[in-house]
Amino acid sequence: MIEVEQLTKHFGSKMAVDDLSFTVKKGEVLGFLGPNGAGKSTTMRMITGFIAPSSGEAKVCGISVIDDPTQAKTKIGYLPESAPLYADMTVTGFLKFCADVRGLRGTERKDAIERAIDTCFLSSVAHQSIDTLSKGYRHRTCLAQALLHDPEVLILDEPTDGLDPNQKHEVRQLIKNLGEKKAILFSTHILEEVDASCSRAVIVDRGRIVADGTPQELKERAPEGSLTELFRKLTTRDTDEAA
Repeated sequence: MIEVEQLTKHFGSKMAVDDLSFTVKKGEVLGFLGPNGAGKSTTMRMITGFIAPSSGEAKVCGISVIDDPTQAKTKIGYLPESAPLYADMTVTGFLKFCADVRGLRGTERKDAIERAIDTCFLSSVAHQSIDTLSKGYRHRTCLAQALLHDPEVLILDEPTDGLDPNQKHEVRQLIKNLGEKKAILFSTHILEEVDASCSRAVIVDRGRIVADGTPQELKERAPEGSLTELFRKLTTRDTDEAA
């Protein structure tokens, strides 16, 4: 469903993503782990066609994001980091607007909006103005727009960032449930997300993959079975070199 081959991105002299290759299959939830600045968001922006790679290839459902970005994007639901919202719209009004952009019309549009509201537990605030919502409900509204067209692939950038523990639990369970039928790639630097939501995880550091496996496989590589210690071991080279 997602195929990334030797994806590379540099901004001037800075190498943000360095020759990344991985796949995400249908029914798989891949956690994209790494410290801030590791290249997670840049990779996701390339896969979604938001920015062009310096080299390499990304395909979604067999469609090249580089050669046919418009068609590839029809297969993707994207939740960017700090996703924008129109604060003066109601939740339903915003989703209607997004559905129109997606080309949904008539009964299909109505059903898609109702399904997204139900899936993201937005019924109680559906007619509220977005500027009156808590951060958790705003986040769910952003996620709902990514689900409107029932995409085969979901790409979620820090989907639980800033949520309280209860909200995080709800979003993690939602991701896990959606992952039974879709291919999901989501980035995080919160290691507990791996056990909560992921069937597989990769750890990236300075734009390169430094570990790839199931949560159990990664723990078996770690000192005393601690994913936190493995993460620190693989992503603190700058600190070690400066010591």
